[in-house]
Amino acid sequence: MTAYDLDSFLALPRVSGLALSPDGSRLVTAVATVAPDGTKFVSALWQLDPAGEAPPRRLTRSAKGESNAAFLPDGSVAFTSARPDPGAKPGDDGDERAALWLLPAGGGEARLLADPPAGVDGLAVAGRAGTVVVGVGAHPGAAALEDDAAKHKARKDAGVTAQLFESYPIRFWDHYLGPRHRRLYRLPPPDTAATDDDRPDLDLVADGTGLHLHEASFDVTPDGATVVTGWSPRTGFGDLSTHLVAVDAAAGPDGAGRRTLIAGDVSCSAVRCSPDGRSAVCVVETLGTPERAEEVTLVAVDLDSGATRDLTPDLDLWPQAPVWAPDSRAVYFVADEAGRCPVFRVDVASGRIVRLSAAGAFSDLCPSPDGATVYALRNTVGSPPVAVALDTATADQEPRLLPTPGWPAAVPGRLEETTATAPDGTPVHSWLALPAGASAAEPAPLVVWIHGGPYSSWNSWHWRWNPWLLVARGYAVLMPDPGLSTGYGQAFAGRGRGNWGGEPFTDLMAATDACTARDDIDGTRTAAMGGSFGGYMANWVAGRTDRFRCLVTHAGLWAMDQMYGTTDHAAWADSEWAGPAALEANSPHRGAAAITTPMLVVHGERDYRVPIGEALRLWADLNRHGVEAKFLYFPDENHWILKPQHARVWYETVLAFLDHHVLGTAWVRPGLL
Repeated sequence: MTAYDLDSFLALPRVSGLALSPDGSRLVTAVATVAPDGTKFVSALWQLDPAGEAPPRRLTRSAKGESNAAFLPDGSVAFTSARPDPGAKPGDDGDERAALWLLPAGGGEARLLADPPAGVDGLAVAGRAGTVVVGVGAHPGAAALEDDAAKHKARKDAGVTAQLFESYPIRFWDHYLGPRHRRLYRLPPPDTAATDDDRPDLDLVADGTGLHLHEASFDVTPDGATVVTGWSPRTGFGDLSTHLVAVDAAAGPDGAGRRTLIAGDVSCSAVRCSPDGRSAVCVVETLGTPERAEEVTLVAVDLDSGATRDLTPDLDLWPQAPVWAPDSRAVYFVADEAGRCPVFRVDVASGRIVRLSAAGAFSDLCPSPDGATVYALRNTVGSPPVAVALDTATADQEPRLLPTPGWPAAVPGRLEETTATAPDGTPVHSWLALPAGASAAEPAPLVVWIHGGPYSSWNSWHWRWNPWLLVARGYAVLMPDPGLSTGYGQAFAGRGRGNWGGEPFTDLMAATDACTARDDIDGTRTAAMGGSFGGYMANWVAGRTDRFRCLVTHAGLWAMDQMYGTTDHAAWADSEWAGPAALEANSPHRGAAAITTPMLVVHGERDYRVPIGEALRLWADLNRHGVEAKFLYFPDENHWILKPQHARVWYETVLAFLDHHVLGTAWVRPGLL
């Protein structure tokens, strides 16, 4: 077996996204690898064989990379890329914006279709007509994209980066919202015989000025006549809703052609129009309250009458990523379930649900034109994504694997599934990754990994938090799904709602107790670490137990009252917490004086979901109380560490910290720090 270390891990091709050609003969995926200079990941489009006979074949190549592939009716492929415009003036780098490109069905050079001033943000293709709908940012008040370009140039020439905000929110994850707001434009079906100079005009379909279309999912009916999209009303600070609207693509952007399909205190996402053009389906999430967790279902809506139907009213899971069967009689979807994320099919007429897949976490579902097969990407905690085929007539099957870049990838150990019992009798599921040699004679030290979310589950391969790099160093890694995790029913998702320091904490401790009772685990040498909500829980653990030799907290919440006012998503707290008293009672900073466990604090400056102030205040409190601690700071990373050189530094620092405190080795400062 080849070595599993940082070099080999970072060299693994990272497969994401999947699109199937209209005739079912070709699959296209994006494959990301480290750029030659080692400072970023660059993706390219690859073709896969649905029959599983031909090897993968690379379709595109550029220094900027390509992604978001979507097939047109003639088999050509639309995609986005920041690759340079061959007709651009020397020195014009396009502001690194992603333009829309077209790769001919028969191969050859890609042609630039559209290069709006702000770039392209998302695309959808009309299955029969070939009309393309794209998201494009524009300055409020810009009547045309030429006006937007002039406004952008004027600000750039004047050296002005200031923004004036008049409503909430003002930022999202790692960027400020503005000065441009998202709009939807359409292009006529591309002429495959056209040249680079023959670019079609962009027609404005919907103007989202006011952030109504920010992060909205959208699709277009097969005839290209109707765009169905999420629409956020933005009625005030606490309005978290996203409605579903239909827009007559030819009616103009003044709103006259827009009608609401689904409204209320709900969030609509993952919109898909049916192949017959009569319906749309989307994920509908009811907004939670401090007493009740949000609920998630699939809703189908008739585009003519506006009549809606809940397709999964009795499913005690959270369905996601729906796609239509080619005859529009069924919808395929995925949902977290018991440490997995299988594929399901729901019959639209009867509501009957069948689970098609067994083990694994699936994504990017692509039903074949004949309805016999669903192609998808599948991964597990122990294996990276691979393209697969599922028989639509078979339940709980093992899929057929298709040749895919980067697969298989051998991992250095074994994976087991465990269940512990919480103090109130509730079962708590975990995955446990173990070194191959772990045994009663050679028990492995343990690191407990706490997932983020908190509405999430350990059920898939992780590029940012990969347990096998620790296993290769001799550690066992426990990945529990405590209260608030998805895949165990609505009651479990609400377990600890507004009381994060309650059941989620006791569930984690129960899972840890059960694991350390094993004879192949050394319960005297343990550590815990987590990011985001997992970072919150690592901070909470720090003030309530000294059972771990060290803790790693990445992007963790520390002072909840401070976090509530500075996060990009402050309105969320009103739905999660019953007022300031609950925030205070569940704030990890209240346990600062009790902390004795050494801590590694990790944070990125551009993290607006859990702002850097959380780490700064935690760092100050640890030093104030004399706790042994280190602070790994990334000035140009966000909630996640995305650049390969920084991922390397992250793992090197975490492993050095664990080795020092858990294994007792000398502290070795990573060479580039």
